[in-house]
Amino acid sequence: MHINITVNLKKRFHATCVMKGKKMSQVVIELIEQWLESKEFSLTGETKSI
Repeated sequence: MHINITVNLKKRFHATCVMKGKKMSQVVIELIEQWLESKEFSLTGETKSI
């Protein structure tokens, strides 16, 4: 996956990941999973509630 973000945003993200002891890819995966959990449609076509 490739995304385009500003240099400043990438620097901030990288620095915060380093401070938290996490890899950037690990955080991106966590964020995608969280987003999907709140946005995915159930089999009935309704969004899942949190």
